[in-house]
Amino acid sequence: MTVTDSRPVTFRDVFAVAEFRVLFGSYSVFMIGETVKMLALSVLVYERTGSGLLAALAYVTGFLPHAVGGVFLLALADRWPARGLIVGYDLFRLAAVAVLALGVLSPVAMLGLVAVVGLFAPVSSAARSALLPEMLHGDAYVLGRSVLTVAAGGTQVAGFALGGLLLGLVGPYGALWLTAATCLLSALLARVGLAGRAPRVGVAAGSSVTGSVAAASSVTGSAISGNAVGETWRVNRALLADRRIRGLLLAQWIPGSLLVGAEGVAVPYAAGLGAEASAGVLLMAAAFGMLIGDLLVGRFVAPARREALTPWLALLLGAPMLAFVARPGLWSAAALFTVATAGFAYQLGLARRFLDAVPESRRGQAFGLLGTGLMAVQGLAAAAGGALTELVAPGTVMALAGMASLAATVALWRILTPPPPPPSPERG
Repeated sequence: MTVTDSRPVTFRDVFAVAEFRVLFGSYSVFMIGETVKMLALSVLVYERTGSGLLAALAYVTGFLPHAVGGVFLLALADRWPARGLIVGYDLFRLAAVAVLALGVLSPVAMLGLVAVVGLFAPVSSAARSALLPEMLHGDAYVLGRSVLTVAAGGTQVAGFALGGLLLGLVGPYGALWLTAATCLLSALLARVGLAGRAPRVGVAAGSSVTGSVAAASSVTGSAISGNAVGETWRVNRALLADRRIRGLLLAQWIPGSLLVGAEGVAVPYAAGLGAEASAGVLLMAAAFGMLIGDLLVGRFVAPARREALTPWLALLLGAPMLAFVARPGLWSAAALFTVATAGFAYQLGLARRFLDAVPESRRGQAFGLLGTGLMAVQGLAAAAGGALTELVAPGTVMALAGMASLAATVALWRILTPPPPPPSPERG
């Protein structure tokens, strides 16, 4: 599919691609299963230990290993076939969830098993992300990425609802067995519906790649036979050494992630508004804003216009949060969160530029590095926001997060702004 910048691609265009429908279905099932698993495991650990700390660790225990896997194992996303990685990870998850559902492990051992599985999550995620531009081309890729973002938010909401229902009907162990079924279904969808592709290592790098990345992307026998950890470090360093790639990574990592520092203090902020206030309203508003922003900007804004709006959408992340210094009420705060998180659509304006900047043979690792960096920066921002609440009011923390996001956007303005189009050749 080839598109021009004259009109946005439609959802019909994107879903007309059979492989994308399979990728979308498999990813949605994957996300529902992961959400139910985290909820069931958290409840199970709390029931067995009575420890709120261990229950919280059960809920987030896959996040830190995800970051570690992104640092050490991402080279596998380009060295192994994408379909095999996705199916293999789903089957690995299936085996692990089955062990959890048997109830033979202690709570600490359960957390350890989930952590081990989480080490390989970024490899599967990177393989899936790198498949998308091979299925969809031009602006269809941008809309497809938007659709998967919306699917992630929607299926998480569905997963929480389904998880709560299952916990009431069949308990945490029954919920884990049903999670195992989602692992199997996701693997079957990917195995049957995705085409077999050769590993990307071996594909010539694009002409826009600088020498350092091209050298790290070369496909000599020694590179392929080397260990994945060393190769991951080498290629990550080469990607970050490339000024264009580094700038686009920072632009996608920082402005939005700083807003997570505000989301991270939603619970204490809502608690300060009174017993009738709910942090769930604020978090749902934040998720809703992201969904609406991606849908509207991805579908209804022409490609060239979308890229031109990128820095202005990034400003939208921080500006509404400044109002929290006045401690708005629950529904006003929810409206501010909705408007602010709609600004996350700025990342759609960077999607094609990032895709063009990275070498094709290292596309999987580049997308994996993007995802790993996002998780790391968001985690740091949330931790910093929580720490600041020990010193200042939560509303002030939210306003500070907005100021930090605005400052980052201004500092990255040149990178966020698309380069001017090349001049048209003169006709003789």
